[in-house]
Amino acid sequence: MSQSGHIDIKVVELPYAHHGGAWKVAYADFVTAMMAFFLLMWLLNATTKEQKNAISDYFNPSHAMISDSKSGAGGLMGGLTMSPEGAMASNKSPIIKQQVTKQIKRGSTSKSTVGQARKAAEKKRFEKTAEKIIKAIQESKALAKLAKNLLIDVTPEGLRIQIIDQDGESMFPPGSARMFEKTKRLLEKITEIVLDMPNELSIRGHTDATRYAKGAIYTNWELSADRANASRRVMLGAGIPVERLNNVMGKADTLPLIVDDPLDPRNRRITLILLNEVLTAPPAPEEDGDLIEDDSDFIEQAPSLPAIPINPYQKTPGAVEFP
Repeated sequence: MSQSGHIDIKVVELPYAHHGGAWKVAYADFVTAMMAFFLLMWLLNATTKEQKNAISDYFNPSHAMISDSKSGAGGLMGGLTMSPEGAMASNKSPIIKQQVTKQIKRGSTSKSTVGQARKAAEKKRFEKTAEKIIKAIQESKALAKLAKNLLIDVTPEGLRIQIIDQDGESMFPPGSARMFEKTKRLLEKITEIVLDMPNELSIRGHTDATRYAKGAIYTNWELSADRANASRRVMLGAGIPVERLNNVMGKADTLPLIVDDPLDPRNRRITLILLNEVLTAPPAPEEDGDLIEDDSDFIEQAPSLPAIPINPYQKTPGAVEFP
């Protein structure tokens, strides 16, 4: 008490009077951990074994599907270590090639012996026929000068015989389908040589790019078709069976022989093709020697050429009036 009678009160600050909030953070972490623990215990009790495995795979960075892109491990590093040594997970599972057992049809070989022999025999027959045609034309006094108008080769379709125009030696009059007598004799000689062959025949007419007058009804399409049909008539008259005629077509100037010069006279031609038997009469499956897999989902077959359908021009009724 002071001399004036007043009582002096002093406030004494005790140490640790104010506490911080650090304990709250620790307590929150503890509660969170306990919640996670009880949640884990509930999941372990409520899920099946398959679901547990799925959850485990989700958190496994080495799993092929998860490490690719579906979790945090699918980022920049993709669950891989920087060091080439030690345990390093791969970001893709190794690809193991499926082993497929190939079985060959009984009575055939892997290289289709029957089919290969058939093709080889036909090729040899084509080459022999080409030699016979050239020799027969060269030995004929009436046809020897037309040897330069013949172009013979073997194509994927078969043996192709082209009767082409040359400068000063045309097979038809300009713009007409009435062939010259020399052209008729040439066709008859070719028919005589190929008469004993079993191959079906395709006859195609071609023109150059010379156009008829504007507004003309008769065009290169009609001209090429009429010339092909005229050739068909001559070959039928020379004894070729009608059953061997596969198609008769007019191609106009769509397939020039001399591409760089559509007006070249050699583009005017008649093309005779002895078609490969594999196109008109495909071999039976037993002759193919195809590989048959023991797994129906993986079937491997030897490639084969598609059959050419019979052309609607195969039988052309009625007469054709040539210009």
